[in-house]
Amino acid sequence: MLIDKPLNWTSFDAVNKIRYAVKRHLGLKKVKVGHAGTLDPLATGLLIIAIGKATKTIDNYLGQDKEYTGTFTLGATTPSYDLETEIDQTFDLASITEKDIRKAAANMVGEQLQLPPMFSAKKVDGKKAYTHARKGETIELKRNLVNIKAFEITKINLPEVHFRILCSKGTYIRSIANDFGEYLNNGAHLSALRRTKIGDFKIEDATTIEEFTSTLSDD
Repeated sequence: MLIDKPLNWTSFDAVNKIRYAVKRHLGLKKVKVGHAGTLDPLATGLLIIAIGKATKTIDNYLGQDKEYTGTFTLGATTPSYDLETEIDQTFDLASITEKDIRKAAANMVGEQLQLPPMFSAKKVDGKKAYTHARKGETIELKRNLVNIKAFEITKINLPEVHFRILCSKGTYIRSIANDFGEYLNNGAHLSALRRTKIGDFKIEDATTIEEFTSTLSDD
């Protein structure tokens, strides 16, 4: 099933809510529920949810390309590359033009070695990177090969830059935001993100968690 994850929910929050609703509806003590591809709490959008025996098929969807829309805010950086942490540096935007912004997006398309955010779930010494980062510990993350297949600037209203990105599995849009700022010799962070596609699955075909649980209640 396709779920539209709400803002400030973790992907596991969504899974747990659905698991509880299904267990209650069917009168079961246990039911398997999983998802294909984590979304950060500050992101909304498409989650593929599998229930029961369908959880065995989740791996079929993990490698699919993903499409996102969202907003970068130029002129400021944060340690987490998004709004999870406070702004740590600010920059002057006076010299940045629309041409510069569109050129940066065009030049970032293609395969590249991307550095994951310090505030990410990447494992370092058996712990997730954000565990170290939140303690103020410095760690070394390995770059991953990713492919940005499309990077379209849909609207510019500085300091906000709105975008659509199609990318391969494992791509961090937060890192794209940070790299985008660096490319412009400036700073940027991710201020809004929505996942709109996973492979051939579209957000338009998704249901909200409230709609799903309401359907079970009506039954």
